[in-house]
Amino acid sequence: MRLERFEGCWTAIVTPMLPNGDVDYRGLEKNVAFQTSHGVNLVPTGTTGESPTLDWDEHERVIGETIRFAGGKVFVMAGTGSNSTREALRATEHAVEMGVDAVLLVDCYYNGPSSLELRKEYYAPIAERFPGIFVTPYIIPGRTGTYLEVEDLAILNRHYSNVRAVKEATGDMERMVKTRRLLGSDFDILSGDDDKTFEMMTNTDIGGTGVVSVVSNVVPGAVSDLTRSLLKGDKERAEQLRAGLDPLFKIVTVKTTEQYEGFTVSCRFRNPLPINTLMNGLGIPAGPCRRPLGKMTPKGVAVVREAVRAVYEKNPEFLAPIEEHYKVRVVDRIADDRFWKTDEPGDV
Repeated sequence: MRLERFEGCWTAIVTPMLPNGDVDYRGLEKNVAFQTSHGVNLVPTGTTGESPTLDWDEHERVIGETIRFAGGKVFVMAGTGSNSTREALRATEHAVEMGVDAVLLVDCYYNGPSSLELRKEYYAPIAERFPGIFVTPYIIPGRTGTYLEVEDLAILNRHYSNVRAVKEATGDMERMVKTRRLLGSDFDILSGDDDKTFEMMTNTDIGGTGVVSVVSNVVPGAVSDLTRSLLKGDKERAEQLRAGLDPLFKIVTVKTTEQYEGFTVSCRFRNPLPINTLMNGLGIPAGPCRRPLGKMTPKGVAVVREAVRAVYEKNPEFLAPIEEHYKVRVVDRIADDRFWKTDEPGDV
């Protein structure tokens, strides 16, 4: 296979962990097989894959094993971004040596370079060093505190033919319209937010081409069907899928209000904690997140559990592939409190 367009569903795959905190490579193999059975492309070592807490040896092995497990059945775009260009070059070099099809580079977090610096001192050196693979900028200012401007993205694309897609997690539709206007129809715009995919792909001024999905860790077939339907112009079928999947789209981040130590505090459980909680509940290898991510509170778990219950009641076919692949009964997993244990209120 040869990667030509960034289209359809790409799963930002979870890095499963064992109870002792080590990477669960056997679990990763099972999960990769689940994804490839639905023809879904893979994005290992992103935020969903807990790249911030993987050491470099683990980071490189997870990429290599994902490529090996995928066996050429789907494309692999590895997360190799950093807030250090030197580190990003090293990670990208390893990914290229392993045979990755593309790399995903997040804007540099915390040290906050300007858009000009992001282009000249980060994206351009990597695109120039590795002309044989695609380099995809990942714009997510809510996590990084900075972002590559559309104009600098257009300049990158002008000078480096391997910069031909962007992962958009800004939620800024006007920015995406500008991206399409400046970069033209041959440039691909991937949604970085499950709940924005339908809007991005149906807005003809944006012309979104697919999604890097979190929810597809659990329902790869349904999310893939959604993007394929939109690419074919079957909006009616896509709307049915969007409506059915919407409860899961809403739990990528879970917000609760908690009471502890005499205080009332707002909590925001961010990706990958909710998806890991859901996967563990359904019997899909995920394991614990690494600190500083912890466990969801009972209120948070209840939100996740109710979302998957709502999907199962209306569209059990979305979850049916889990039963065959992981040898579980989804209805039993949802109903059994043992699979949804978490911190008790007194432990918060």
